[in-house]
Amino acid sequence: MATAQIHMYTDGSALGNPGPGGYGIIIELVGKQYFKEYAQGFEYTTNNRMELLAVIVGLETLKKQPMDVVVFSDSKYVIDSVEKKWVFGWKAKNFKGKKNPDLWERFLTIYALHNVRFQWVKGHNDHPQNERCDRLAVNAAKNGSKVKDVFFEKESKK
Repeated sequence: MATAQIHMYTDGSALGNPGPGGYGIIIELVGKQYFKEYAQGFEYTTNNRMELLAVIVGLETLKKQPMDVVVFSDSKYVIDSVEKKWVFGWKAKNFKGKKNPDLWERFLTIYALHNVRFQWVKGHNDHPQNERCDRLAVNAAKNGSKVKDVFFEKESKK
């Protein structure tokens, strides 16, 4: 049975880095009239955490497994870590000395349930979905209710 193809567009933002942050996600079901947007703001976090969290939350919203997912992102941090298989080596070493181990563990759990490919898009280059995700992320960082990035806040006080 063929799985549905998903196009997922993601972006993250942190104002001050670290500072208030947010992520934006667009999910499209290829060949269907399905389109969904997600965004969330955080009180204090980093851009890389928001870039990674956008991918995680996007994958976690998918109700069926496995799905064929193409993630479009402007984050070399996220894409290179996965495509160059660095994250798998980090996991083998329990993420010793690496940032964001909480999110990478969460990513690997959901990543294993789907067929995921990454496609890098140049940020701020008039790509409509990437620009929309950027606006969602920045707006979430600036406005509305924000949640705590508890792991980051705890780690940043060490």
